[in-house]
Amino acid sequence: MKEFSPRSHSAIGLDTHGLLNLKTVYWNLSTPALYEEALKDNEGIIAHLGPLVVRTGMFTGRSPDDKFIVDEPCSRDKIWWGKVNRPFPDNRFDELHRRMASYLQSKDVFVQDCWCGADSEYRMPIRIISQYAWHSLFARNLFIQATPEELAVHKPKLVVIVCPGFHAYPEYDRTNSDVFILVSFDKGLVLIGGTEYAGEIKKSVFSSMNYFLPFEDVLPMHCSANYGPEGDTALFFGLSGTGKTTLSADASRTLIGDDEHGWSRNGIFNFEGGCYAKVIHLSAEAEPEIYQTTRRFGTILENVGIDASTRRLDLDDDTLTENTRAAYPISHIANATRKGIGGHPRNIVFLTADAFGVLPPIAKLTPEQAMYHFISGYTAKVAGTERGITEPKATFSACFGAPFMAQHPSVYARLLGSKIAEHRVSCWLVNTGWTSGPYGVGHRIEISLTRAMIHAALSGKLSGVEYIEDPIFGLQVPCNCPDVPAGVLIPRQTWKDPKAYDVQARKLANMFLDNYKGFEGRVPAAIKSGGPKEI
Repeated sequence: MKEFSPRSHSAIGLDTHGLLNLKTVYWNLSTPALYEEALKDNEGIIAHLGPLVVRTGMFTGRSPDDKFIVDEPCSRDKIWWGKVNRPFPDNRFDELHRRMASYLQSKDVFVQDCWCGADSEYRMPIRIISQYAWHSLFARNLFIQATPEELAVHKPKLVVIVCPGFHAYPEYDRTNSDVFILVSFDKGLVLIGGTEYAGEIKKSVFSSMNYFLPFEDVLPMHCSANYGPEGDTALFFGLSGTGKTTLSADASRTLIGDDEHGWSRNGIFNFEGGCYAKVIHLSAEAEPEIYQTTRRFGTILENVGIDASTRRLDLDDDTLTENTRAAYPISHIANATRKGIGGHPRNIVFLTADAFGVLPPIAKLTPEQAMYHFISGYTAKVAGTERGITEPKATFSACFGAPFMAQHPSVYARLLGSKIAEHRVSCWLVNTGWTSGPYGVGHRIEISLTRAMIHAALSGKLSGVEYIEDPIFGLQVPCNCPDVPAGVLIPRQTWKDPKAYDVQARKLANMFLDNYKGFEGRVPAAIKSGGPKEI
């Protein structure tokens, strides 16, 4: 086995993880070196101005049906078992691990030893072992790089082995398909096989942080974060398509991170050292900070359209997928902090893209309402996004990240509630979806108006205005907001047919109430008062 190591690396060898008789091990290669290896093996091409464009094959997104948590003695009683976290036999995990190690014999592998977590008190040492150079670059971009001095003593608590060329036998291995994402908390080991989609690497590490951090009284969160000129930190929760990344990348505020954070006794800290942004239909006018990252050396572009002759990008090309992605170091965002930390938040914003067109564009929440909407995690899919969807479809994802929540949502809700109370945080619900009617009738709220409402909330300009209570959802809705026409603030008044609004509002309210039934008895009873009124 040859080793190529231009930088220091840990004394913990790969044999510790059962990997033997490898060809060449590339330790902690730099970005240019990983470009060279990726191009040498035809893993991607260089686009105009320098980003690396790659294809992820038939898997252009996560495979939630192929993810399992290993059923083990130490963690068994702490897992939120069910549709999201399905158990996988410990002995079958060990068997797949052995066969994966056998598959990698006489093959090159790439290793990145990194940190997950910017707070030195709570960060996790991680190791990503990959078959492809570009996956190693993805890890280098997305996680926090260790210094040469840190690498020398780096002892990984979590190891992720990524092997797209290795496939399971479902009938024998007890997997759902030949693709698998298997997470073992007791062993500190993740096995990923059969898929090239790099997001599986990121989310398996996030799932592990979600499992371990609550034991240290740290709240792990699927949210973006930034702070203003006065150091006022704000958090933005939201599912895909709600604007979480876009709205946190604000030229007037400093970005802490765009997706995953922890809230400890010290404040907010980013899990990552980079961003993984959706870039379909990205424009320089609406999202200038993210747009310019697609023109930078070091950025990885997944499944983005490119002209084969000129090597120029087409960010509107959805031929391969709507889920085109850019993975880049956070230093590519000019107004981002490299420290990855901020103070305790003054404001929390829950984002939803309500395709029913009934939620207000902004509303102030009580602590009970904040916990209710956190545990609900609502947004809506619209017609055309999936086969068979002909009208808006409500989607509820607990804690705005159910696929990655290893423990029961009540654990995270209790932590959130205690921290909101301790730090007297103002909480807001912001609808980035439809107004003047549902999807297909109304129109989507302009991003410029959403930005104006968020700026007003974060700056305190909504603290002295008059509010009225939404009669169905119980939300406090401002009657006016700087730089926003008053006519858009009260959703019922934007509909041509108010009675049609009432029908849709009651329909959505009942969906909230039905979804909440799954949490009753496991969360504080007071949370229920933060939901819609019984109709």
